Amino acid sequence: MDPCSFVRVLVGNLALKLPVASRPDRSGVHPSSTPCYCKITLHNLPYQTASLPLLPSEESNPIAVADSGFTSAFNLSSVDIERLSDGPIFVGKAKLKVAIYTGRRGTSCGINSGRFLGKVKIPLVLNAADRKAVVFHSGWVAVGKSNKGSSAQFHLTVRTEPDPRFVFEFGDEPVCSPRVFQIQGNMRQPVFTCKFSCRNPPPDRNVRCRSSPAEIGNGRNWLKAFGSEREKPGKERKGWSVTVHDLSGSPVAMASIVTPFVASPGTDRVSRSNPGAWLILGPGDGTWKPWGRLEAWRERGVGSDALGYRFELLPDATAMAPSAVGISLAESAISTSKGGRFIIDLISAPGSRACSPVGSPRGSGDFGYGLWPFSAYRGFVMSSTVAGEGQPVSPPVVEVGVKHVGCTEDAAAFVALAAAIDLSVDACRLFSSKLRKELQPQGSAGDGRFLSCG
Repeated sequence: MDPCSFVRVLVGNLALKLPVASRPDRSGVHPSSTPCYCKITLHNLPYQTASLPLLPSEESNPIAVADSGFTSAFNLSSVDIERLSDGPIFVGKAKLKVAIYTGRRGTSCGINSGRFLGKVKIPLVLNAADRKAVVFHSGWVAVGKSNKGSSAQFHLTVRTEPDPRFVFEFGDEPVCSPRVFQIQGNMRQPVFTCKFSCRNPPPDRNVRCRSSPAEIGNGRNWLKAFGSEREKPGKERKGWSVTVHDLSGSPVAMASIVTPFVASPGTDRVSRSNPGAWLILGPGDGTWKPWGRLEAWRERGVGSDALGYRFELLPDATAMAPSAVGISLAESAISTSKGGRFIIDLISAPGSRACSPVGSPRGSGDFGYGLWPFSAYRGFVMSSTVAGEGQPVSPPVVEVGVKHVGCTEDAAAFVALAAAIDLSVDACRLFSSKLRKELQPQGSAGDGRFLSCG
């Protein structure tokens, strides 16, 4: 099945030149020392904030800003573009707006602490954005005016580029062992099945892999190497795993808790200093091979807590030591009450490279888009919706950039990661709250995010 059309709007190469002042004005703004930033908006999408490097007013070398890189990105589906266009799809104009401020970011008594300097509007014509990259602006723009009539100079580059993605939707929440569908327009085709397990022993190592007739061994060793031996009766959650199978029933990816989610001493919550962790694995060479490690914890917030997370890509080495350092791809937080999106987006690291998620054994399904075996992790990698506590049933919807999928196992690894982040909401629930019965080995009733699996 073909991927879905997405368009990525990139903003970067930002710089600001302020007029030379003979003496500091009453506002205290001076080009040599004032921090500057901007707020970037596109229609009703959430605004993004970026720092603005200050250049000397006499700086005229274009190389000084031409390669500073992109700092913000807006991801648009075909539905988003239709809304922006005020007409048929890919017709009309949208406007990207950049508001520029001098001073430090933040608010004081509800008022922005920065001083508004000016605003830049860049019209975007999106009629061909899904087929080719287009640069809408790259250069200097005059913004604002001082008392003497001189203007500040603001540099930016705005471009759009096609960013096709595979879209997957869970048929139910991961705890219900659902099927996973690939979505393309109005078509919905099953591609995977998930099997949730809640038990104390590690996953059975005698699971047959589609990549090899041999049994997958050493599963226990991997889980032990990357996990923690801490055992605290009563206040820990462990033994959860999700195995992703293809339609033939062969396992193609797994997510398993390797470090129990334990309440910090004297509290009923999993803390950032002592997070639980999942290991994401894929099949290869007759064994489960680690791909990534997801850590999760519960952060205190104003009015609502947040699910903090950190995802690391693990080096691909069969003899890797337990202390090996992973490559950090994402670290952020999601509201536990409202939910949100788990996102891996590497706009700030255009040159980063890493191995594809898992091995691509002979005979595996091939999506035909990846650059196996050295796919580059750059730009948009993936996103997955995450439901909040107490929210209605909302199965995860997963988007994966086409350039990061070279085979069925690649896609399955991202699906397993999406299942892990969704289940982390339950794993990080306050220990004063009971878990739903599906997550308890003894089957005791709980008060989870939804009613029993349908």
